[in-house]
Amino acid sequence: MSGTSEGPTPAADLIGPAVTESNSQSSHRTGPPPYSSAFSAAPLAMAVVDREGLVTGANPALAELLGTAPEELAGSLAADLVDLASDARTWHAYREVLRGRQARLRCTRRLKHPDGHSLWAQVTVAPLPGEERGGVLLSIVDISAHRELQARLWHLQMHDPVTRLPNRTLFFERLSAALEAESYEESGTTGRIGLCYLDLDGFKAINDTLGHRVGDELLAAVAERLTCCAEEAGYGRSSPPLVARLGGDEFALLVEDSTGTEQLAELAESVLGALRAPFDLSGRRLSLSASIGVVERHAAGTTPTALMQAADTTLYWAKSDGKDRWTLFDPERNAHLMTRQALASTLRPAIERGEFALEYQPLVSMEDGRLRGVEALIRWNHPQFGVLAPNRFIGLAEEDGSIVPLGRWILATACRQARDWQAAHPDEPPIFVSVNVAVRQIWDSDLVADVARVLDETGLAPHLLQLELTESAVMGSAGRPLQVLQALSDMGVRIAIDDFGTGYSNLAYLSRLPVSVLKLDGSFVRGFQYESEDSASMPPNPADEVVVEAMIQLAHRLGLTVTAECVETLSQASRLRRIGCDTGQGWLYSRPVPPDRISELLGVRV
Repeated sequence: MSGTSEGPTPAADLIGPAVTESNSQSSHRTGPPPYSSAFSAAPLAMAVVDREGLVTGANPALAELLGTAPEELAGSLAADLVDLASDARTWHAYREVLRGRQARLRCTRRLKHPDGHSLWAQVTVAPLPGEERGGVLLSIVDISAHRELQARLWHLQMHDPVTRLPNRTLFFERLSAALEAESYEESGTTGRIGLCYLDLDGFKAINDTLGHRVGDELLAAVAERLTCCAEEAGYGRSSPPLVARLGGDEFALLVEDSTGTEQLAELAESVLGALRAPFDLSGRRLSLSASIGVVERHAAGTTPTALMQAADTTLYWAKSDGKDRWTLFDPERNAHLMTRQALASTLRPAIERGEFALEYQPLVSMEDGRLRGVEALIRWNHPQFGVLAPNRFIGLAEEDGSIVPLGRWILATACRQARDWQAAHPDEPPIFVSVNVAVRQIWDSDLVADVARVLDETGLAPHLLQLELTESAVMGSAGRPLQVLQALSDMGVRIAIDDFGTGYSNLAYLSRLPVSVLKLDGSFVRGFQYESEDSASMPPNPADEVVVEAMIQLAHRLGLTVTAECVETLSQASRLRRIGCDTGQGWLYSRPVPPDRISELLGVRV
């Protein structure tokens, strides 16, 4: 700073003119104005500063605050006393106040007392009213107690009272700050971030049976072990992972500047090992485990929401995979999950928009190779994912209940199509249509009424409709399911057990069910394959043939017909025909095809 000064001017002289002028008409007293005494006795620390920034007078309160004598402050640079030049913005504002271009400056500074302790001060610089020489008044308030209270309140607000760990709010502040950091390459860091998101297995049972006091003790003990794991993982690094309690029995370990998945895997393993050791609490020995979702990726382009979603998904995988383990985030697995969720959310609207279509696979007589019926197979013409087979969405439809309206549509469409084929080929024996039915359709709708209505509307004879249910759904049926099946059978509708041989196989119970057809699971038929069609160098497995032949004979004794699924070769068809199988279904005859292709097969030996 440049410039000259005529030397310090007593504070009374600076304040005096304004005081003297205001009282000139009523008094001619001499000596220092009364404001001089007020300035000296004021508990507020103050100093008068001239245009050059030099202290011209200071009161005892300021001297005491700074740990010096009042006379030693005169002539000092005010900016040095309260550290106003430490940042450019404050320094510029201070200079503007001295020059009369800015009304006031207020800032907070941390000051060092000569005895070694620090204090927080609120500094205010404002022009002196009526001061022609441009002096300003510097005032300082010690706000250390207020700052300490604020810090204490902030700590309470940002930390969990049970474990004393950072809480969810502080965790997300740290996470956001880590992801917003710029120029990783320039700072020499890896630019990566890792997260172990864990949930305690079985904690709710402990909390419910032993009470919340023991539960809180257990959470505090878990927090101590997690903190030890973090400190060990941070040894030799700039800082250990941040350990936080996100709520309930959920914890997180945030690794900033991570070195890769191996580092996170080691941390997760150490956490699992630490938590497996028994906890001795209130005279009880408790055992505990945890499931951990691990995510590690580049910080750039990642948001807190995306990172936590990935961690939450991965934690769910760890739970579903058996608990007491850590699982690493898998983008492919997540993409499949996201696709599944996208399908689930658009299933019902897709029914209304007419995005579904039926294809039909022939059911062929083993005796003469002629078409006897077709199985209706649904396809979803998805605008984003293309044509989807039923295994991609039927399970979802059963979960959310949309299988009921979808099943009604399939039933009506298939019956209408069967009636159309019958009308278009009056000289050919009519073929039946087989429709798959989910168990939820029996429980959540009036399937008997739905079938009766569709048959009445389409004019299709009941014996030309076959309803397929899986073996696990039919075997052991009682109550409503059995009543529904019996009513449908009494109506004349054929009931078929699909994938027979893979479920309960309760053959004794089979005789009491209103079933017309057994469809042998394809796994039996595949065992019939030869090495090649023209060579018997690899003879069939006798056990497969014995089992299948026994099932066919049993079915025939019960008055049932048998359909073999997944027939792909002539040798399979020949052997199935020899042991008495009634009909076959598979690629040997045809893949699922549109309705017009079935019209071409009517009356033709397949």
